[in-house]
Amino acid sequence: MSKILVTGGAGFIGSHVVDAFVDAGHQVTVVDDLSSGSEDNLNPKANFYELDIRSAQLADVFEDEKPEVVAHFAAQIDVRRSVQDPIFDADVNVRGSLNLLEMCVAGNVKKFIFASTGGAIYGSPEKLPADENCPPLPESHYGTSKLCVENYIGLYSRMYKLPCTILRFPNVYGPRQSPHGEAGVCSILAGLMLDDKAPTLYGHGTPQRDYVYVGDIARGCVLALKKGTGATVNLGSGKGTSVKELYDSLRGIIGFSGKPALKDRRPGEVEKIFITGARATEVLGWKAEVSLKDGLTKTVDFIRAQKAAKKAETD
Repeated sequence: MSKILVTGGAGFIGSHVVDAFVDAGHQVTVVDDLSSGSEDNLNPKANFYELDIRSAQLADVFEDEKPEVVAHFAAQIDVRRSVQDPIFDADVNVRGSLNLLEMCVAGNVKKFIFASTGGAIYGSPEKLPADENCPPLPESHYGTSKLCVENYIGLYSRMYKLPCTILRFPNVYGPRQSPHGEAGVCSILAGLMLDDKAPTLYGHGTPQRDYVYVGDIARGCVLALKKGTGATVNLGSGKGTSVKELYDSLRGIIGFSGKPALKDRRPGEVEKIFITGARATEVLGWKAEVSLKDGLTKTVDFIRAQKAAKKAETD
């Protein structure tokens, strides 16, 4: 059993990772400022501190909980907001991560796991799917801030011998997904169609992304507790799915009969990006297992249940 601190543990991906850590028998502490996360997502077996990762009070949490592992998921994740407000994006993602890394060194943390992005770091690669050797050429401030943190992690690993694993995520989807940022497209589309409203397909439905179910991502994070030290690893499926294909799958699951609105891509969004999972198989023994149809069905079921619960409250 390890004592693990998870930042962003009340958020979409972070809360699923907390659940997986708890299920694996670990003692988990969550730090989250609830700016985008929800207390509803918190695992009841985890200790919770409502705190911003930029806060000096984070030192008190490290002193009280003495984590052996830190899994860092807290972030500003909205690509569009990063373009509109790059200073805020850097403040949260870079300064917040540096604050955390300083605490890890002072607290003699044994492992640091970082949730990075394969969807925004590589930009628009000539060769797809992108592997970890693909030159990082982000086309948004969000991707740049994540790459900056990766470089700081490399520095802390060299200077202070902090054992680290960097996991580059694709477009993660599933229950609890927030409709914020480009990665929230699954929940946005499903929510609108369940309300019998026509969704908007940006890029006229042609942009392709690598959609991996959140349960698969959480499993990869559990594997990274003991494997992958010193490695940067994509948790990708290697498959690109267009927004139109995603819409068609959801339409079939929901039984939606309307037609979508088509609009141009928004600033900072790339046309095509999907990433490999070969190194993850080699280093972690991981691969994406949940099919897109099964994952989307679970997502729709969750959103439908949420809507029913809210309706019952107001009736």
